[in-house]
Amino acid sequence: MIVGTAGHIDHGKTTLVRALTGVDTDRLPEEKKRGISIELGYAFLAAPDGSRIGFIDVPGHERLVHTMLAGATGIDYALLLVAADDGVMPQTREHLAVLSLLGLARGAVVITKCDRADATRIATLRLEIAELLAGTPLASAPVIEVAATAGQGIAELRQLLFDAAAQPGQRADDGRAFRLAIDRAFSLNGVGTVVTGTIHSGSVRIGDELLLTPNLRVHKPLRVRSLHAQNAAVEQAGAGQRCAVALVGLAKDEVTRGQWLVAPSVALSTSRLDARLQLWPAEARALKSGASVHVHLGAKAVTGTVAVLDAEQLEPGGQALVQLLLHEPVGAWRGDRVVLRDASASRTLAGGVVLDPFAPTRYRRTTERLAELRALELVTPEQRLTALLDAAPLGLDLGRFAAAEGVAELRAPCGALLAHEGEQRWAWAGPAADALVQRLMQLLADYHQRQPEELGPDAGRLRRLVAPRLAEPLWRALLARERSAGRLALRGAFVHLPAHGVQLSSSEQRIAQKVAPRLAEAGFEGCWARDLARDCGESEALMRTVLARLAQQGELHQVVKDLFYAPVQMHKLAAIARGIAAAEQGQVLAAGFRDGTGLGRKRAIQILEYFDRVGLLRRVGDLHKLRLDSRLFMAEEQAA
Repeated sequence: MIVGTAGHIDHGKTTLVRALTGVDTDRLPEEKKRGISIELGYAFLAAPDGSRIGFIDVPGHERLVHTMLAGATGIDYALLLVAADDGVMPQTREHLAVLSLLGLARGAVVITKCDRADATRIATLRLEIAELLAGTPLASAPVIEVAATAGQGIAELRQLLFDAAAQPGQRADDGRAFRLAIDRAFSLNGVGTVVTGTIHSGSVRIGDELLLTPNLRVHKPLRVRSLHAQNAAVEQAGAGQRCAVALVGLAKDEVTRGQWLVAPSVALSTSRLDARLQLWPAEARALKSGASVHVHLGAKAVTGTVAVLDAEQLEPGGQALVQLLLHEPVGAWRGDRVVLRDASASRTLAGGVVLDPFAPTRYRRTTERLAELRALELVTPEQRLTALLDAAPLGLDLGRFAAAEGVAELRAPCGALLAHEGEQRWAWAGPAADALVQRLMQLLADYHQRQPEELGPDAGRLRRLVAPRLAEPLWRALLARERSAGRLALRGAFVHLPAHGVQLSSSEQRIAQKVAPRLAEAGFEGCWARDLARDCGESEALMRTVLARLAQQGELHQVVKDLFYAPVQMHKLAAIARGIAAAEQGQVLAAGFRDGTGLGRKRAIQILEYFDRVGLLRRVGDLHKLRLDSRLFMAEEQAA
């Protein structure tokens, strides 16, 4: 269990921790000189059951609330200190606001310096504390009276902490991957760079490879050399522990407070996140869109602006869905707590829970998007996934969803349409998917009625008409599923209803028979419409019409305007592209394809771009990458 102290400056936080643990957490010369805490301090207390309780001693000065927040986001149990001679002071109220907005409900109030006040004063202070805590998560917290320098109340408080530590932890192993919020970094001779922080989830072992995020300067995996958890050397450390991690291959100046040390599967950073936010009831004014704020998340503090999504403004004491636009990237995962302070960083405004670290830049206030955010507020990852698939009109990136949840992988519900491309996976299900299928069928029926002489639109054009924002792998998976079910037919790149087919006239059939041997003899060069018209003794206009009709039926392939290929040649060219991709890690370069086919560079590029359009390849910069799930130009596709 991690215990955090909170309270006004000079209310005895460091003295209390020293009385409980024997450790003076003021380690800096300036702290010793001025008698106040400036940085986060750490100490540990051995419990009777052999476990260790960690303490984070935070500064109480109003100018150091940002440092207090860096420590408070990692604690499980709070000790709110109020000095008997001073009473409730401004930073007492602000620290209580911070703890409340972080959702911390486990804790106790400690009246310190009780040897400086009489019984009447302490009784009055108890009433004042009860009034202060009313309506907050700590309203029922026990109140302990201590005089740390005299040892009064220390044994009672220590036992209270032992009992709290023995209760089931708030950070039980829930399958989430390892994450540690870095609040300190230093170097040790013979060890190297060490980072310390609170483990928010998962576990880590010596020898594991981890990543820094946001990866400002270090983009490589870092190996764990050694571990200290709760101030003891260990082989493994887990959620809820203070941990020091010695890392191989990392310089001290390459890491800063606020970064995260995480398992590679959940490494992410964001500059835009959606959250459920509550404005502190004591605020005098509503929070409006466009307000500038300081955002505290984990051990990081950044500036940003607020956009209220489901209301005109956020009223004091009220809640709303908001989007936070940050001025620099942070690590954030669904369920993380976030605290907002005003533009001048003089007071705490609001707090809440991150719902989606991959917040969209557009369509952020639509009915569909708000439904997605409400789905993300459900209790378990499985419930959130199922509800999100029902609410998401364009399907879900499963890899991104799993990373945002802090887990390596999540299995999609049965019945969902699945698609993958490389390491990316998508899922699609629910009413939105059903509605899109109905729209697809109706659009095809209308297309056939308007243009009966055409076989149907090509798959790329049809996607632009039906679902331009749908991930392309999901679109291809949808077409494949509907084709397997017999509700759609695909001929080459063209899509049509099974009952629809284009019939050639007798004259067109005659011309098709004349051009077939010439197309077969042309090989990889293909045939131009004008050359076929000349060789067959037909008009160019009629030849173009017949060739276009054959291409619409999937009997020919039109690579560029007036350039046609027979299917057998296109299958051979596709086989060459697949072979090159297999040898080049999935990539097809124009130069390699040119050499493999014996074609000129211009013609090789034209064919590769055709493969991009029909879905065999996809263009990424100057590269053409093979779509691993594409069955185009393979034996089973040809037979179909």
